[in-house]
Amino acid sequence: MNTFRTLHRSILVLFAVVVIAIVTLVHFSISKIVAEQSRAQQQSLSPAISLIVEQILKPLHISEALGHSTELVDLMDGEKVNESAVFKTLDRLEKEFGLSFFIASEAERKQYNSDGSIIDLIEGEVSWYFKYKDAPQDSVADIGKWEDTHFYIDIKIHDEAERFLGFFGVGKSLRSFIEIFDTYKQEYGYDFLFVDGSGDIMLSSDESLIASYSDFTNLSELPWYSSLPLTIQNEQALNNKLVTIDQKDYLIAEVKLNQFGWTVFLLSPLEDRQAEISQAFIFSVVTLLVVVFSLFLLIYNLLYYFRKDMQPELVVRHTARLPERDNLEFIYKNLLSEHNSLSVMLINVDHLSDIIDAHGRNTGDDILEKVVSYLAEKLREQDILGRWSSTEFIVLLPNTGPHVAFDLAQNLRHGVATLPPLVEHPDLQITASIGISYTASTRPMQEVTAHAEDALYQAKRDGCNLVRSQLID
Repeated sequence: MNTFRTLHRSILVLFAVVVIAIVTLVHFSISKIVAEQSRAQQQSLSPAISLIVEQILKPLHISEALGHSTELVDLMDGEKVNESAVFKTLDRLEKEFGLSFFIASEAERKQYNSDGSIIDLIEGEVSWYFKYKDAPQDSVADIGKWEDTHFYIDIKIHDEAERFLGFFGVGKSLRSFIEIFDTYKQEYGYDFLFVDGSGDIMLSSDESLIASYSDFTNLSELPWYSSLPLTIQNEQALNNKLVTIDQKDYLIAEVKLNQFGWTVFLLSPLEDRQAEISQAFIFSVVTLLVVVFSLFLLIYNLLYYFRKDMQPELVVRHTARLPERDNLEFIYKNLLSEHNSLSVMLINVDHLSDIIDAHGRNTGDDILEKVVSYLAEKLREQDILGRWSSTEFIVLLPNTGPHVAFDLAQNLRHGVATLPPLVEHPDLQITASIGISYTASTRPMQEVTAHAEDALYQAKRDGCNLVRSQLID
């Protein structure tokens, strides 16, 4: 009767588990769809941000770094500019960074370009210099309005007394941007617009919208933009807005470029994203069916064991909460009394203190967690993994002779040495040294571990990433 009641209650509990699992998985499926939509959004933004950093922000940082060099200030300081030295420096920078550089001298009122050309800075003819000279910001981005139109980043240069010496900057031909944008669009299928605070399109993946001479296309001239509500147009608030362009739906994401006062609008084709989300939904439904089927298989097997008055053994491993020394001694005594023989491994991560000193405590913790996870996965079911000290682990190997233990230790040592490195530190190799001892009689744990420690220190002295054993006489 008791067995029947236990069986009846177990069936009810399992039925409740199945219901909860189904509800949970339905929720998971919906969450998966939302997550997939967010992932698609993130996937579209990541390459775009990489492109912005590489093509826009990197030249800015290069020009800002070079703009603070004493060499550049010395070239521009003084009433007379040494043109030969200026061109030599610009030519060297162009070869080193693969960008076009220029110096615009306040003293000479001339712009020296790395291609060897000189432009006279005459007020009324060259507007950018006088426009940005009196502007409050120290770095500006603009489109050069002459043949072979360029994108320019201009950095103001001052001497130690904060006297304005002129501009230093970099320029990139818009033709190079068009090629990069086209490659990006073919690979990811997205369009984007770089727009200034006035709504003028400075850069675009659409070649027809690229500025030519002094003609800029404004957002208000685009049919899809002019169809939006005026409140959205006035604020240029397009993030997560759905628009229709040439009878195709696009979702817009925006990235602020505060360095220039620009906004990047990324136009994602919705058709591709719908396909991705549909795939995610199908995957979620299949997962739901597999889990439900697995739960019913579990019920069937549990009923089978109940009929035989058996209870399945449940083994739970907590690699994050390893037993400490106090508990290990109790475990050691039980294992030794049950199996009559026992091997002990002491495992130490090599050079961990040096790694922590060089890279920080978090890196050391990540390495220990990686090693613990590997050991817990590779050890046998009967083996016990525990924490011996802040940097050492102990493994109790019941009914295991010293030769087998040595072979097991060699496999573990090799496995640790071939673990993938940490993502944050790809050049940091993880290795471990192992010391082994063995007993076939009732001995205190302290005596056996002392010999294992001596073997571990021997492995350290011999060069690390080694296995050494020391048996008790």
